[in-house]
Amino acid sequence: MNTYRYLLMTVDPVHIGTGGTRLGRVDNSIVREPGTKLPKIPGTSLSGVIRSYAAYRYGKRRCAGQGQSRDGREGHCGRPTCPICYTFGAITGERSHAGVVSIGDARLLFFPVYSMAGPVWVTSPSALADFGIEGQKVDDDDDYKAKWSGITGDHKHLNLGWLMVEKGGDLSLNDLPSDIPDTIKGRIVLISNKLFSQVVNSNLEVRTSVAINPETGAAEEGALFTYEAIPRATFLWMDVVVDDYRGAFPTKQRLEGWRDTLQSSTESAETLLKEWRMWRKKDGEQALDDTRQKVLGWIDEDLRLYEERSMPQPGQGWRKQEQNQAREEGPADVVTAGLEWAEHLGVGGMGTRGFGRVRKIAHREVSL
Repeated sequence: MNTYRYLLMTVDPVHIGTGGTRLGRVDNSIVREPGTKLPKIPGTSLSGVIRSYAAYRYGKRRCAGQGQSRDGREGHCGRPTCPICYTFGAITGERSHAGVVSIGDARLLFFPVYSMAGPVWVTSPSALADFGIEGQKVDDDDDYKAKWSGITGDHKHLNLGWLMVEKGGDLSLNDLPSDIPDTIKGRIVLISNKLFSQVVNSNLEVRTSVAINPETGAAEEGALFTYEAIPRATFLWMDVVVDDYRGAFPTKQRLEGWRDTLQSSTESAETLLKEWRMWRKKDGEQALDDTRQKVLGWIDEDLRLYEERSMPQPGQGWRKQEQNQAREEGPADVVTAGLEWAEHLGVGGMGTRGFGRVRKIAHREVSL
């Protein structure tokens, strides 16, 4: 089992709604953590779009959705040769199985706020600790003390939106990913856990929209509504757990090996198809030949997709050439490839209003 930690940045405002409307500050609110009331992007939302973008990138749109529908329309292929179904699981009439990745919620790390010194990015000791940066704290006796460095020179106070905080020391963060721009690293403000949620929720982006009457071209009466979003340039992080108990991810090289195995001898074909639970000895030789030809057709199709589609490394696979080549290609690379398209196609709702794009800043394997 391996865990990979991804650092993300919103390129547009992101709206992941709660599924309804309410009276209060806005009509359409976003998802929050129940305990802290901090906004988040649910793992369920991320998993769906990552699977879809990975499937489109690979060229298998049928494997992008939720599987076979009740009306019998074509869904996941469910083949052991398909990297999409292997990674995320498949629901079919014959070969349903679970995936090998678990995608967690994307949680706040740095949140952009306007101040008299220009934009700053606020965080808290608990937000840093959850990300893996331990030992940071502010004044235990004064919640309105904060730490920062290199922002306002000799100034001892800083406004975070409507809230004024007092400088309680210099901030030193040496464990930040190198991919974060230096201009942002020098504008991070550490505030107390108590204030963090208040500052964040007071500085979310809130927009107003209205439906247009197609006959008059004017605003529809009673159709005014407001919605909130996580603002652009917010940094979030998420964990992806890979529990690849099968150890048979269909890389291009493994597909070629399976093709050779099926073509080499009857005995080797029997062994492989038994392992996939696609043939039993009592099924007979004719069933073996038919199944072998069917699986060879699957392999040829997936090898063709590896060669023809817009993979990270054309003709090679899911991982870019400059990335670490120490480990074998696997399900985490499918997640990364799908997530890369979220920078262009977005996540969440309000996409036609310029919402949703999220950029992958960095990712690494972590020890838990």
